[in-house]
Amino acid sequence: MAVAFKLLASARPLRECQRHKVLHSLLGPLVTNHISKMYSSYRRPGISPDDTPVWKKIDFSTEKAVNGVKKHFKLLKSEIAEHVTSYDGQPLHVHLWEETRVVWKFHSQKDLDKWIASSDIEIGGKSEAYLKLGKNNQSALFYGTLNTEVPRDGETKYSGYCGFKAKPRLGVFNRKKYYDWTNFNSLHLRVRGDGRPWMINIFTDPYFSHQKDDMYHYFMFTRGGPYWEEITIPFSKFFLCSQGRVQDRQFPLWLDKIHTIGFTLGDQAHGPFQLEIDFIGLLMDSAHTEEFAYEQYERNTKF
Repeated sequence: MAVAFKLLASARPLRECQRHKVLHSLLGPLVTNHISKMYSSYRRPGISPDDTPVWKKIDFSTEKAVNGVKKHFKLLKSEIAEHVTSYDGQPLHVHLWEETRVVWKFHSQKDLDKWIASSDIEIGGKSEAYLKLGKNNQSALFYGTLNTEVPRDGETKYSGYCGFKAKPRLGVFNRKKYYDWTNFNSLHLRVRGDGRPWMINIFTDPYFSHQKDDMYHYFMFTRGGPYWEEITIPFSKFFLCSQGRVQDRQFPLWLDKIHTIGFTLGDQAHGPFQLEIDFIGLLMDSAHTEEFAYEQYERNTKF
């Protein structure tokens, strides 16, 4: 009997999580964005869980509902027109023959608002990270100070990271939209760093719910100095990780389900840093024929 009660207690958060997701999908235009935090599994170490009832976190507003409905129907109209006349935002003839494409550029505050910066301050760390437009509004400058001091909460063992990533695209009625990069085989960037190594993170759409923490990584080594450098990284070089751990069984990157991209600094070198990015784009390198750079082991299914 005691075991049964424990199983029911452990299943209760899952049922509440699913119920909150259903509410969010149905009442999206009627409530604020705070509802998305109700089914978040993250809790800062040393902080007691939030036991506030769900109904107290929902802020109903008729004005927001009307504006939300207008916004999403306007998006629906534009998406239908885009689907009929183009593919992935590009004219069909351009999509079939293009060999390069700039996905992210940084020429205005509107371009910069598509990105979000973060650091270990979220877990009680002391690193600082900022994102702003570069000189003459022609680039994005990510800068700050990396601090490796571990928070004294009794739970956290490691600290010292900063990063920024692009906000995921949302379609009509907050539906997820993905990037389709199947026409390309390399990531192409123009950057100006300070000599530190950066990790590039590519998030894809998980096929199963237990794969929600999976992402692909590869390292970008900057040389420092006042000059720009162009970096090309084949997608075949990206390796699969889950919760920061490299997986034994590797799979190629799903280029038709790209969710977003990000950059992380965690080289454990205490001090200031900066990374300036001109653009982030895609390249079809006809000289690169490698499909996947890592061995794929066959599983022994006899036992």
